[in-house]
Formats: sequence, structure tokens, C-alpha cells
Amino acid sequence: MKEIWESRYAENEFVYGKEPNEFFKNFIDNTKPGKILLPAEGEGRNAVYAALKGWDVYAFDQSVNAKNKALKLASIHGVTIKYIVCDYSELSYADESFDAIGIIYFHLPENEKATAFNRIFKYLKPQGNLILEVFDKEQIINKSGGPKDIDLLYDIHEMEILFHSFGKKTIKKEYIKLNEGKLHQGEAIVIRIEAEK
Repeated sequence: MKEIWESRYAENEFVYGKEPNEFFKNFIDNTKPGKILLPAEGEGRNAVYAALKGWDVYAFDQSVNAKNKALKLASIHGVTIKYIVCDYSELSYADESFDAIGIIYFHLPENEKATAFNRIFKYLKPQGNLILEVFDKEQIINKSGGPKDIDLLYDIHEMEILFHSFGKKTIKKEYIKLNEGKLHQGEAIVIRIEAEK
């Protein structure tokens, strides 16, 4: 997977655009700034937007090319983000150290999902907020973006299981229109979650 992402992010173009994901933007615009973690952040569009709004931003991704583009975008906007290149299994943040976590299009093999999410959840403070947007399994029929391996997609039932420990949560399957760079364009089926630990 790492090689695939390195190749995708090697282009000069920001393949998912430079503007934040709309669901993420709405959260940032309506939440008091704090310390936020962004897994699989890619080219930095969400990280930079959060930093512009006063958040202390931490991000990680497997791709060196993604990090370089994210730091370039941050520099253009005059903000700082703390971005490391690693896999979720290599993270070493302190437990309960983030006020919020934003998971936007973090797609993993079926046998890794629970391990990855549980590891990431432990970094969220009590009463911390988590938002997520990922592609639903039904997205497999669309050409608007997302993995073409159904094993990498999600459904409502597995999300309810993954988020069972959260006291408050809203889990919705939604039909949206994507306009995020050249690789996220058109009608899409996503799962959106807002949760409080």
C-alpha cells in the first residue's frame, strides 16, 4: 500500500484538492480549537485548514511525498503542522493527549480495522470529539473515488461495533456529491460519524 500512495502523491497536482473535506470543515468551524490528530492525512488539505483556524495540528501518513506536499501547502498559508511519516502501528503519542481526532478516508484491510481504530482511539481525551468520513461498501459501484476492493470499505454495522465504547455518537450513511480534486468527483456513498469519548 505504501508504494501505491507514494506513486499517487508524486504528482505535482494535489490529487484530492487543496480545500478541506466539507464534513471536516463544518466540524472545525463549529468547534473550539485544541489539539487535533489527523490519521492518513495525505496532502494536508484538512491539516492546513485546521491550523488556519487555530488548532494545534498533528498528522501522519505512510507517504513521504504526501508529507512534503502537506508541508508545502502549510508554508504557502503561513501555518505550522506537525507531520510524521509512519504507519498507525508505529505511533507513540501519549494516551489521552488530543482534544479531537479527524479521520477522513482512512481505508484499511478488514483484519486491521479494529486494531488500528482502537490504537487511535486511545489518544483521544475523555469527552474528546472524533469525526469520521469514509466510503461505504456500496461505493464500490461508483467511479467517484475510493478503493475498488470491498474489503477496504466500511458498513454501518461494523462502525457501530468499532465505536461501541463512545458514550455519544451519531453514525449515518449519506449520499453526497464529491468535489475534491481530480480523484474525488461525483456522486458518492459515505459513512459519517460524530462521536464523543
